[in-house]
Amino acid sequence: MAVVKPFFCIRPDEKVAAQVAALPYDVYNREEACRAVAGNPLSFLNIDRAETQFGDDVDTYDDRVYQKARELLDRRIQDGTFLTDREACYYLYQLTMGGRSQTGVVACSSVDDYVNGIIKKHENTREEKEEDRIRHVEATGAHTGPIFLAYRSNEELAEIMEKVTKTETLYDFQTEDGIRHKVWRIGNEDMVKAIEAAFEKIPCTYIADGHHRAASAVKVGLKKRKEKAGGGEAVTGEESYNYFLSVLFPEEQLMIMPYNRVVKDLNGLSMEKFFTAIHENFDVAKMGKKAYTPGEKGNFGMYVGGEWYMLKVKPEAVTDDPVKGLDVSLLQDLLLGPVLGIDDPRVDKRIDFIGGIRGLGELERRVEEDMTVAFSMYPTSIQELFAVADEGRLMPPKSTWFEPKLRSGIFIHRL
Repeated sequence: MAVVKPFFCIRPDEKVAAQVAALPYDVYNREEACRAVAGNPLSFLNIDRAETQFGDDVDTYDDRVYQKARELLDRRIQDGTFLTDREACYYLYQLTMGGRSQTGVVACSSVDDYVNGIIKKHENTREEKEEDRIRHVEATGAHTGPIFLAYRSNEELAEIMEKVTKTETLYDFQTEDGIRHKVWRIGNEDMVKAIEAAFEKIPCTYIADGHHRAASAVKVGLKKRKEKAGGGEAVTGEESYNYFLSVLFPEEQLMIMPYNRVVKDLNGLSMEKFFTAIHENFDVAKMGKKAYTPGEKGNFGMYVGGEWYMLKVKPEAVTDDPVKGLDVSLLQDLLLGPVLGIDDPRVDKRIDFIGGIRGLGELERRVEEDMTVAFSMYPTSIQELFAVADEGRLMPPKSTWFEPKLRSGIFIHRL
């Protein structure tokens, strides 16, 4: 069963919630983060990426950066920008983009559930990226960015959500990107118990986005548990550091966009030899100047030489394997690797990845500017993600792009 608990939330005052809410820390490089916080001292990105408070002579991972994050968080609590709820509550967080909404339960998930595989993963994490968030959590004493979790459809939770969303909102605002954010607080004792009981019937949850933040939160929790026990303190398992901030969404509400690819060159091949090599595993049809969006699994768009083509995997190359059968795997194993020489897309500088939110025009722009060939993908489904995670396996890098992105700073969990 999944342990999903209410918590004592630190959250922005309703009057400034729209100013505080910020995109996740990892969607920006340093220069972009500095531009994003300019003129908005209340943006939570000031705390999430506190290097924005220093000149370029101070390294992103300098100790002073993490100290500044703690200082800014404490200051915002003291000056009333952030409030602390006096009772443990659940919250509903609804994001609406382009006319479609997704509503999730904001809660704390269990460190032990992560360790024991009840919270399932589909990506590897990199130690250096974990280390940054470990230091941030330890310095601030808080989880400041929620982990995006998914669960299989549950009728009880759906009914509870429907009731709650008919009540008065805690927050209701729109961000610059046109996404509407609504939040409801759930403090009613009966409703809290009903949500907790419903999650106890759910066998597992899945990390959709935020693998590094989850791994970092778990490592901090386990470290604190060991330190407390080593110091002779009784550890009950109920301490706040045994849980991490999460938002849990039902599978049917989630939207995964494609994660498209662009490649620098044709690996020394002429255009003729390139197309000959592609024909081994794909049927190819010329589509002309209009950007091609794949309409089904096993289809790809390709933009090269100012023209769009449809690539369709030949039947003999299709597989039922949950990892090798992913479209991102098929493109990698049948084309990017053997034809274009991209053997390890995680480290190869000749390939770049473009989130679907940027549109196919971005692929054309990159090919005209600094790349040679682009591939538009059919999006990975949430069912494919579940199938890979259920087998305890991993997806290739850049397999999913979830939209809309959860905002940081709306909910904070203090350790």
